[in-house]
Amino acid sequence: MTIGQYASDTAKWLDPELGSVFSDEQKEDITVKAALYSLNAGGKRIRPLMMRMTAGMIGCSDEKMADVLYYAATLEMIHTYSLIHDDLPAMDNDDLRRGKPTCHKVFGEGIATLAGDLLLNTACERLFKIALSKPEYLYASYYMCKNAGLDGMVGGQSIDLDSEGKTIGLDLLYELQRKKTGALIESAVVTPYYLIKGLDEKQANEDITAGLLRKLAGHIGLAFQIRDDILDVLSDPSILGKNTGKDERDSKATFVTLLGLDGAQDKLSGEIKAAYEVLSALEKAGYDTNGYKVLTDYLEKRDS
Repeated sequence: MTIGQYASDTAKWLDPELGSVFSDEQKEDITVKAALYSLNAGGKRIRPLMMRMTAGMIGCSDEKMADVLYYAATLEMIHTYSLIHDDLPAMDNDDLRRGKPTCHKVFGEGIATLAGDLLLNTACERLFKIALSKPEYLYASYYMCKNAGLDGMVGGQSIDLDSEGKTIGLDLLYELQRKKTGALIESAVVTPYYLIKGLDEKQANEDITAGLLRKLAGHIGLAFQIRDDILDVLSDPSILGKNTGKDERDSKATFVTLLGLDGAQDKLSGEIKAAYEVLSALEKAGYDTNGYKVLTDYLEKRDS
């Protein structure tokens, strides 16, 4: 299968679940309309796609796959909330996302802020709700929330905003991107394994396959971000679906601004190679890694 086929199949799998998050009555609320505007704007659905790939790779029953879908929709809600807030004038001040006007351009800054808040809060409600009925999922729910917080995405965004206009080292940039982009990708790659195996924190930290999946997520996350930094310089908004040149405009530290285009490309190649080494280890352990190989190739060469 091509990455396009994986993406199309993932959208068909995911979209009905996203459509059921809010009731018909709730959908009359302006904040819900704004949230759904961004949630349904399309995008690559990379994180849900990864969750399907992990579930398929390790062998997943239909019953468990329904729960993976539930978590995939929840993670997409968290991701979309972050995009709505990222685009606000107080943060990245952007007016284009996924080829459409950003949420605050359509609904105003106040409602857009509430729409992001609503998606995050509803995601947390969903994680609590499923853990109440299936206590073996408690750590998976906690893990996803933690990766969205100060130790994950929010922490990375904090470093990012605090670093604007400053010179930072490569080590801090790695930490920034490991949290800001990598943490949700780690949730996508690893959470299905926690669900299917019903792991608690101690078991998750000791499990060999879980460790390999976390390593894979780290390399994929960095590859995704490095390529994003490159595209911000080389791509066109009509292809990328969002404005380019923002990093230079906002004096942001990126792999391109620190290393130059050639240096960033070398780093990207290194992360892709490292991802393949992890995939080789997973393959030797008996797992089908073909889907992740297709995804890894795509991340290295993507143009949008």
